[in-house]
Amino acid sequence: MSFITTSFSPRLYHWFVRPKWFTKKYIHDHIRSYFTFENRSVLDFGSGTGANCSMFHPLFYTGIDPDAGRIRYAQRLYPQHQFQVLEDNTIPFPHESVDCILIIAVLHHISSEEISRYMKEFQRILKPNGTIIVMEPCLCKKKPICSRFMKWYDKGEYLRNEGQYLQLFQDHDYECTVLERFRKCFLYHELFFSAKPKGQNKTSPE
Repeated sequence: MSFITTSFSPRLYHWFVRPKWFTKKYIHDHIRSYFTFENRSVLDFGSGTGANCSMFHPLFYTGIDPDAGRIRYAQRLYPQHQFQVLEDNTIPFPHESVDCILIIAVLHHISSEEISRYMKEFQRILKPNGTIIVMEPCLCKKKPICSRFMKWYDKGEYLRNEGQYLQLFQDHDYECTVLERFRKCFLYHELFFSAKPKGQNKTSPE
């Protein structure tokens, strides 16, 4: 099982699909404008070749991905950070041990049924005041050209609209906050939101 099926090798994917300037501009800068991570444990779910790990101190970061080749490549690139292969839909973390779960461009590669199984793992490992941070390509009726391009170009089989992404979390008792809707490289419409278990006190996104 793999989130992303592509003909790119891990090296080509890292340098062609996720170059540093691209990752910083369209992912890291957006996340840093809303969240701080000092002394907070972070799980990078679907970490791929590790492009996101530079945002985090190695002691507080773990990346997991079902693609063993990408995990091996990430370990070579970022030897101070921790990476693990995701197996059997089980996240190798103790109960209530993670402050933040990062999900970047992963959900549109996973069916709703499979996501539901992972939601149970997120609930298990997330601390009571923990946060899930999500950024996904998003279909939008008001941006038909972007939507058509994404359907044609993207490898993800499960591109969703905003309501459908949010519903994935709301169905599992999460409250969602949309942080930004923005365009990436002119033709990708992106949805950036956070999700917290219901019943938490409402505070700032951090």
